[in-house]
Amino acid sequence: MKKISLIILLCSSILVVFAQKKTKYVEFIEKYKDLAVREQHIHGIPASITMAQALLESAAGESMLAVKGKNFFGVKCGSNWTGKTINKDDDRIQECFRKYNEVIESYEDHSEFLKRPRYEPLFKYPLKDYQSWANGLQKAGYATDKNYANKLIILIEDYNLNDLIYLTYNSKGDAISSKDERKKYSSENTEEFSDLLIRTQNNGITCYKLKQDATIEDVSVALNKRNIKILLYYNDMFEDATLSAGTYVYTTRKKNKANENSRNYSVGVGDSMHSVAQKFGITLKSLYRRNNITYGIPAREGMVLYLR
Repeated sequence: MKKISLIILLCSSILVVFAQKKTKYVEFIEKYKDLAVREQHIHGIPASITMAQALLESAAGESMLAVKGKNFFGVKCGSNWTGKTINKDDDRIQECFRKYNEVIESYEDHSEFLKRPRYEPLFKYPLKDYQSWANGLQKAGYATDKNYANKLIILIEDYNLNDLIYLTYNSKGDAISSKDERKKYSSENTEEFSDLLIRTQNNGITCYKLKQDATIEDVSVALNKRNIKILLYYNDMFEDATLSAGTYVYTTRKKNKANENSRNYSVGVGDSMHSVAQKFGITLKSLYRRNNITYGIPAREGMVLYLR
């Protein structure tokens, strides 16, 4: 009789702990889903993946890095980090991790972190394909845990995190439901983003297409005051200037070559090396190098440029 009572007590305790953990995770999701949805709309990273990583890496906001460093994604310092730091034993003793003033900084930095070249293949997957994103993160070496992808997938499926990709957000930054959002993401390729921009893809890169003439500053405002210097860098621009309607604007690094269907291009009236690079989603430096042209020399009408 005592053994049965002990077993019942043990099972009850396990159920209580499980319920507490689930409640904690649900509360975390509700608290930070706005940031995950915001990052998806700005950077093209599935909100489901961002939220699953935040849950896993921060222990639902209760890890030491999350509590003391506002670091929700376990991002280490790296050689280029000049901000605040916090140390913690990880793969090695007392490794250096990034420390933030606000949680939103951690989410923004995580998005920028995933725009490194080694994560570039992930952006060819649809937002709803969380399994490919999870496996891609593990393959690219985001974490040393061999079960990392599987853990993300389980979190996404257990807490229905894939529903987050169908949310949009309002002017206050709050994630809100939209009856049109599910339809938009079922087609995946193109959606109206604002009065100025259309969110689309070019050369396998999530980007934006101008609906009217605009400057990078205008684009920055439309993207909730995205960093202008970064936008200039990604779009091979040294200073703000007016871009023509129909121009693609990139919020991540362009590729070094065009897709297989675009092997060369004959320069027409009004074309420039920069406009060709934007048109085909390749870096200006790569376009010059691929054609053995000294950087800065303008394109000439009739010139055939190699894109691959």
